[in-house]
Amino acid sequence: MSSQESPLANMYIPNNQWRYARACMVCSIIMTLSDFRSRGCPNCPFLDMKGSSEAIENCTSSQFNDVHLVVQPQISWTSKWMRLKDFVPGIYAIKVNGSLPDDVKQSLLDDNHAIVPRDGSAQDID
Repeated sequence: MSSQESPLANMYIPNNQWRYARACMVCSIIMTLSDFRSRGCPNCPFLDMKGSSEAIENCTSSQFNDVHLVVQPQISWTSKWMRLKDFVPGIYAIKVNGSLPDDVKQSLLDDNHAIVPRDGSAQDID
C-alpha cells in the first residue's frame, strides 16, 4: 500500500465512532465531532468550525436521517437533487434535524452564501 492516503479514507467513519457523528446544517456532510474540530467543514470554511466547539455546536447536529455516500458529486443525480454537486466527496445526511441560529443565518446572507434548508423544509432561503 502506498504512503498516500486514499481519497475515500476521509469518508470513512468507524462503526464505534458513529455516536460522535454530526452533520453540518449548511451542507449536510457527516463527520465525527473530532474531525469537525480538527479540520472544520470541508464545504463550509466560512463557518469557522475548525477548533471552535461553539461553532460546531451551533452549525452541526447529532440528529440526522438517512445517509448518502457521495463519491463523484459532479455526476451523481442524487447529488444534484440534494444540491451537493459542488461539494467534496463524503457521507451526507438526507435530512438534518435542527436549525442554524438566527445570527449565523444573517451572517451567511450578509456574505451572499445561499442557504439550502437541510431539515426537509421545502422552502429555500436565498
